[in-house]
Amino acid sequence: MARISIDLKKGSVREEKELVAGIDLGTTNSLIAFVKDGQPYCLTIENETTLVPSVIHFNSNGEASVGNTAKSYLIDDPANSIYSVKRLIGRSYNEIKENKSLFNYHIHEFSEEGLAKVQIANRFYTPVELSSLILAKLKNSAESALKTQIHKVVITVPAYFNDIQRQATRDAGKLAGLEVLRIINEPTAASLAFGINETGEDQNIVVYDFGGGTFDVSVLRLEGGVFEVLATSGDTFLGGDDIDQAIINFWMSKSSFENKSNQKSFYQELRLKAEEAKKELSEKLDFTTNIGESSFALSRAELNQIALPFLQRTIDCCKQVMTDSKLSNTDISKVLMVGGSTRMPFVKDFVGNFFNTIVDDRLNPDEVVALGAAIQAEVLTGGQKNILLLDVTPLSLGIETIGGLMDVILPRNSKIPSRVARNYTTSIDGQTNLKVAIYQGERDMVHNNRKLGEFILKGIPPMPAGLPKIEVRFMLDANGLLTVGAKELRSGVDQSIDINSAYSIAEEEMGRMLMDSTINAKEDIKQKAIVEASVEAKMVIQSTKKFIGQNASWLNEENKNEFNRFIDNVQNKIESNSKDEIYKSLIELNKYAEPFAHEALDRSVLAALSGTKIPPKS
Repeated sequence: MARISIDLKKGSVREEKELVAGIDLGTTNSLIAFVKDGQPYCLTIENETTLVPSVIHFNSNGEASVGNTAKSYLIDDPANSIYSVKRLIGRSYNEIKENKSLFNYHIHEFSEEGLAKVQIANRFYTPVELSSLILAKLKNSAESALKTQIHKVVITVPAYFNDIQRQATRDAGKLAGLEVLRIINEPTAASLAFGINETGEDQNIVVYDFGGGTFDVSVLRLEGGVFEVLATSGDTFLGGDDIDQAIINFWMSKSSFENKSNQKSFYQELRLKAEEAKKELSEKLDFTTNIGESSFALSRAELNQIALPFLQRTIDCCKQVMTDSKLSNTDISKVLMVGGSTRMPFVKDFVGNFFNTIVDDRLNPDEVVALGAAIQAEVLTGGQKNILLLDVTPLSLGIETIGGLMDVILPRNSKIPSRVARNYTTSIDGQTNLKVAIYQGERDMVHNNRKLGEFILKGIPPMPAGLPKIEVRFMLDANGLLTVGAKELRSGVDQSIDINSAYSIAEEEMGRMLMDSTINAKEDIKQKAIVEASVEAKMVIQSTKKFIGQNASWLNEENKNEFNRFIDNVQNKIESNSKDEIYKSLIELNKYAEPFAHEALDRSVLAALSGTKIPPKS
C-alpha cells in the first residue's frame, strides 16, 4: 500500500511508501525497527533506543501498562506483573507446570484446549493476549514518534519454535492490529543485519544467539546477496533468565534467607539484583548489593562458574549444527554474537575458543535481530531487491508407516518454503480409507517423536493391496507453517489439513530431540530393523495363506500342514523380537514353498494354454 501526498505550494503529487516494521518480540526485552534510505535503524526517542521490557502490569481496575512502567511493579506488585510470557506462548499447561516456580504469577490449565493461561484477579489471559499487549506498545510508540500509522510487520521467533508457537505469535500480531507479513527465525534475521554491513564477499558465518529466554545457533552461507541457512540448532528454554536463577540459588545457598524465598516481592527484588549483577560484572570484577539489611556479593569468577553449565549446553548445540552443515570450524569466516547474554566476557571467550576465532560483537546484540527483521520487511515490500533469504526447518517432518515407523518426508534443515510429495499404497485388499498421521522429530519410531495431527483419506476405490497410488504432500510455507495433503491418483480423491492445532512441542523437548536421536541411534537402528523384518514376515504369512487358499484343489493335507508349521514358526520368531531369527524362519519357509510356487505357475500356464493349438513352423 502506498500513501499519496500532495504538495499544495508546488501542486505536485508524490507517492510515499508505506512504513513496514520489523519486530523482535523478546523474552526479556522487545524492539521495533525500520529501514530508511536503505539502512535499518531501531526506533529512538530523544536519541535513546526504545528497548521495551517485555513486562506487563495490571492495576486494580484491570488496566494494563507495558514496558518500564510495568517493570517497576515487579517488586511492589509481583502477583499482577507478568514477565517472560514468551516462554508460555503456544505451550500447554503440562509442558510448563514443572517450571511454574520460575513465574511469580498464577498459571492455570484450561481443559477445553489444555493451554496455559495466566490469572490476574478474576480474569484469565492467554499468552497470545499478553504478547499482543507488548506488540501494541511497540506499535503505539512507533506511531507516536514517527507520526504515521504502522500496519504491516515482520516478527522474529526462535528457530526452534514449532507450528503452534509460530501461529500463536502471528495471532498476537493480529490481535495488536498488525498484519504479520512473515514470521522469520531470530538467528536468520540477525544474519541479515550483519550482511547489510558487509562488503558482499562470499563467506560462511555462524550466528550465536543467546538471549534472555532462548538460545539458537545457525550456520549460513552468504553468496551473491543470497543468505542460505545451512543448518540450525538450539534450545529454546535456555537463556540469561536461567543464569539469573542460578545466581539466586547461589546467593540463597550462602545465606539464611530460605524462609524468604517464597515471598514474591523478595524473590522479584533478588531476581532483578541477579540480573544487575550479571550486567555489572561484564565491566567489573566484583559486585555487592543490599536488600534491606541483607548483603549479597558475587565475583566475576563465581559468575563464570555459575554460567559454565549453561554455556556448555550452547556449545553442544554448536557441535550439532557444525555436523549438520558439513563444515569445519576452519570454514567459518565470522561468528556473530547476538542477544543480551553475549555481553558477558566469559561467553565471548568461551565461544571464541570453541570456534578458534575472535567473535564479532560490533553490532548491538539487543538490536541486531530487530534490524534484520526490518531488512526482511523491506525485502518483502520490494525495497531491497539484491537480497534473497533461504531458511530451513529445524526438525524432520514425516508420517507413520506400517509397524509404527517414522517415514521422513521433509528432513531437518530442509529449505523453506518447500513442497515435497511421496507416493504410498494400501496394504490390505479392498482398503477404502487411509489414516495419515503426521509427526515431527528425529527418531525412527513415531512413539519417540511428537504427533502434530492426523486425518483420514476416505473414498479410495476398493482395489487389491498395492494397486492404489496415494500421493502424500508436505507444504511448508515461508513462515514455517505446515499443510499436509493426500490424494489417490487413480480416482482423484483428495484431502488436506493445516497443522495449526494445539499439538505443541515443548520448547525444551524440541532442543533435546536431536540429542536423543544421536544418543539412541544404535538402539533405534536395531529396533527399526526388527520392525521392518516383522512387517515383511507378516506380509509373507498373509501371502502364503492366500497361496494355500488359491491352490487348495491340488495341495494335499500333508502339504497344507507343513505350510502351516512353517507359518507358525515365522509367527513365533516375530514374537521373539530377533531380526536374524525372523529372516532365518523366512528363508526356511521360502525354501519349502519354492517348488510349490513353480508347480502353481506351471499349472496356471497349462490352464491358460488348454485347448489352444500352436501352428507348426512353416
